[in-house]
Amino acid sequence: MTKTAFLFAGQGAQKLGMASDLYEAYPIVRETFDTASSILGYDIRDLIDNDEEKLNQTRYTQPAILTTSVAIYRLLVEKGFKADMVAGLSLGEYSALVAAGALSFEDAVALVAKRGEFMETAAPAGTGKMVAVMNTEASLIEEACQKASAKGVVTPANYNTPGQIVIGGEVAAVNEAVELLKEAGCKRLIPLKVSGPFHTALLKPASEKLAAELEKVNFHEFALPLVGNTEAQVMEKSAIRGLLARQVMEPVRFYDSIETMKELGMTQVIEIGPGKVLSGFMKKIDKTIPTFTVEDTDSLTQLLEN
Repeated sequence: MTKTAFLFAGQGAQKLGMASDLYEAYPIVRETFDTASSILGYDIRDLIDNDEEKLNQTRYTQPAILTTSVAIYRLLVEKGFKADMVAGLSLGEYSALVAAGALSFEDAVALVAKRGEFMETAAPAGTGKMVAVMNTEASLIEEACQKASAKGVVTPANYNTPGQIVIGGEVAAVNEAVELLKEAGCKRLIPLKVSGPFHTALLKPASEKLAAELEKVNFHEFALPLVGNTEAQVMEKSAIRGLLARQVMEPVRFYDSIETMKELGMTQVIEIGPGKVLSGFMKKIDKTIPTFTVEDTDSLTQLLEN
């Protein structure tokens, strides 16, 4: 029996003009963007198509990716696709909450606009650094971060695949961890172009502000299982607020989440939203699981023909 997981893209996947062809072709996509624009108070479609600088600014990136992802998700539902379970990478968790019926799209848009703003101000561009560490044991990376934390904040931020773990924190401490990892024989360390050291303790101020906002939001019972980033477990309704507040300053456990989804019987994956980042991770985690991406009319057609 086929069990499909919908995985939702996170920040960093944004690109100018994303989903513009789907927007032209499908009323449900246009409606989703119109709803978001009326909540945000600016034309999010216009921003995505014409303002690359803003699109890459966290407070705009987050609602832009959420709106794109939910629009594509709604289109898939209209085409008869159904998820048996969902997850999202960091920001993508909010799209997953909408797909799982636990959060209304309207509330999600307002919430991620604030989340983006809080994250941007908690760690202004240039205050931190993130580096992808390739093909290195998690325990070795954790140990290097621990030793380097004498110089400041540095911790694992994203456990993307067993061969790609991202560390983040204050520049001096991250640089120290990088040196320790090189000494330990680590060959590939890739500095990332990111807006800030997300999923580290430097985001504590954002976490606190977000916690206050989350108290005002109404969450609903899950209509299907959502595997959360923070604990890589199926999320319970009562835990949503706490987990979302922690999520901005704690590591994303992506490959553990995929293992949990396999235990739930997942047999195929559809990545929803811009880019193919999560499909790339899937190939590294378990290439036996068929993975599709939907981000434009071409990829939609491929999925429909499959």
